[in-house]
Amino acid sequence: MKFVLIFGAQAVGKMTVGHELEKITDLKLFHNHMTIELVHPFFDFGTKPFHRLVNLFRQEIFEEVAKSDLYGIIFTYVWAFDQKADWDFVNHICSIFKSRGGEIYFIEIIADFEERLIRNKTPHRLEHKPTKRNIEHSEHNLRVTMDQHRLTSLEGEITRNNYIKIDNTNLSAEEVARIIKEKFEL
Repeated sequence: MKFVLIFGAQAVGKMTVGHELEKITDLKLFHNHMTIELVHPFFDFGTKPFHRLVNLFRQEIFEEVAKSDLYGIIFTYVWAFDQKADWDFVNHICSIFKSRGGEIYFIEIIADFEERLIRNKTPHRLEHKPTKRNIEHSEHNLRVTMDQHRLTSLEGEITRNNYIKIDNTNLSAEEVARIIKEKFEL
């Protein structure tokens, strides 16, 4: 079992890269908005019921996948490195797969802010993430989150063996997926 965590700031291209990686491997994509979009029609983002249900669905999916005979799963995540809760979440989900002998891969994707603003409006993103369709609100959220949290790791902060940081500002999602596949022999 392979657990591939693709993380980075909003609109950096995590889901799009995940879709491309899914096409060229036997991995299945579970992007973070799959649970967000499921719960959002019932409970507003940030409320206790919203967080509880999103976390519950993710936990159950991770546990079922970890004990399945699937080749592996890709999960995308916006990791605030200045938040202990985010570190705890990442460590917890990795432990689910590690406890069953899974191999863990960390892929950090970064891109220039101006490129992220462009990607925030792409049809592919808006198709899969209805809560991002209010572009004005989504762009505001990009700016606020960038000002409030550190969404890029520091040099040497990620100490995992299977880790790569890719600046995809000028790379296509297909190119990034190929880099990941080749680097980790997926």
